[in-house]
Amino acid sequence: MLVTGFPAGMFQTNCYVLAHDGADECVVVDPGQDATEPLFRFLNESGVTPVAVLLTHGHLDHTWSVAPVCEKFGIPAYIHAEDRYMLSDPIRGTGPALAALLGDTEFNEPDDVAELVAGSSLDLAGITFDVVHTPGHTPGSVVFTVDVDTPDGTLAVALTGDTLFAGSIGRTDLPGGNHEQLLRSIADSLLPLADDTVILPGHGGQSTIGQERASNPFLVGLSGTEQGKL
Repeated sequence: MLVTGFPAGMFQTNCYVLAHDGADECVVVDPGQDATEPLFRFLNESGVTPVAVLLTHGHLDHTWSVAPVCEKFGIPAYIHAEDRYMLSDPIRGTGPALAALLGDTEFNEPDDVAELVAGSSLDLAGITFDVVHTPGHTPGSVVFTVDVDTPDGTLAVALTGDTLFAGSIGRTDLPGGNHEQLLRSIADSLLPLADDTVILPGHGGQSTIGQERASNPFLVGLSGTEQGKL
């Protein structure tokens, strides 16, 4: 399976593309600011066409380019219901500090928006994405998990958005953020994953669940549900 990503825009938000080897369809995750040009170039060079855009949450640095991508290919965007309002009103989700940056820029929902359901699975481009609701960074934050076939066997991958980073966790000082809820989401939904699960975060480099459990300073003393409480 092809899993590739690149940081885009002033926020350096990671946009990911997933496709089976040799397939002509793919899925795009979190196309942020200035993601369209490099994304369209990659799609053209790779000969793959997206069938959907998946959004880990509603913050503008992850959704900036979702409407033009969906419009170009006539595809749906998937987002959790609790973050959907940010597609058309991003300032509500990020606060007034962003207003000066946006100026008169207007944002609208794509024509086709599907709401993600916690615990459900999506079969897109021949890939099964499991939807894990991880509120805390935003009320509608989700993590997408997928099994990737490699020459060494099946590898679990988690697209963690801004819930969990390499060496850090998502901020919770924006509207709708809740620090304790974020820690609970990580403890209940991410720490129980296998140590070798690769995490592909919304910003920065990749890591593994085992590495973060062992060395992430924000997770000290944090236990998964099978190990007890916070």
